[in-house]
Amino acid sequence: MTGAASRRYRMMTERVAFGIIRLLAGLVVITLGGIVLFLIYQGARAVNWSFLTEAPRDAMTKGGIFPAIIGTFYLTIGSSLIALPLGVASAIYLSEYAREGWLLKLIRLGIQNWAGVPSVVFGLYGLALFVVFLGFGVSILAGSLTLGFLILPTVIGASEEAFRQVPSTFREASLALGATKFQTICRVVLPSALPGVLTGSILGIGRAAGETAPIMFTAATFYTKHLPTSPLDQVMALPYHIYVLATSGTHIDQTRPLQYGTVLVLISLVLGINIFAIIIRTRMRRKKTW
Repeated sequence: MTGAASRRYRMMTERVAFGIIRLLAGLVVITLGGIVLFLIYQGARAVNWSFLTEAPRDAMTKGGIFPAIIGTFYLTIGSSLIALPLGVASAIYLSEYAREGWLLKLIRLGIQNWAGVPSVVFGLYGLALFVVFLGFGVSILAGSLTLGFLILPTVIGASEEAFRQVPSTFREASLALGATKFQTICRVVLPSALPGVLTGSILGIGRAAGETAPIMFTAATFYTKHLPTSPLDQVMALPYHIYVLATSGTHIDQTRPLQYGTVLVLISLVLGINIFAIIIRTRMRRKKTW
């Protein structure tokens, strides 16, 4: 095969490969768009002001989902307050202090395996440790701790990758000016890696807001019209409320519009959290650029 023929063959192969990639990407976008449009069509009729501000009533066939929205908000914030400090601190140790060797490889392997554990296992773990052994009971605190450990590997992985992307010359320049290693990490490495750390936090928060199995055993209750006043209170949550409406109700056909409406609110809530975090990340990158 001549040089020209070889180049034509490579170009043709590249075009075919990119064509397949574009086709697959288009199928994913079309599928996702179809799901979202279906949920909007089915759920928009149920979403109104009373649906967002009232508690369920009449065997959950009427009323709204306000307690579930508040409960999801509390669990998401609680899990973030637990996972972010631990995750960032762990990533700093792995990227800045730990020495390369078999122990570090073993730790990273454990984190990767941790990320692949099914969420229902975390629910049973939280039930055994936080609810029973530590005596927190089915509560916001137990659910937040469980969700925090669930999203911790995501935060660690994304944060460590963000720290690795900070050029080593930044560290060397800081150390050359007389800064200690700790000062270099706090004033140079961490601010430079903050947009990437925030990206990992976005993924973790989104997962925490949509999980059902962990909070089913540790935090969520079937029904309550009272808002929580203590970290040791039970709460309703949007993912578990959807599960209850779809499987445990006695009037499933009557609650079907409420199911779709609750799904639409949950997706909108997660999307809103992600958009808010993306805006913050973009502004941070612009400040760093300037």
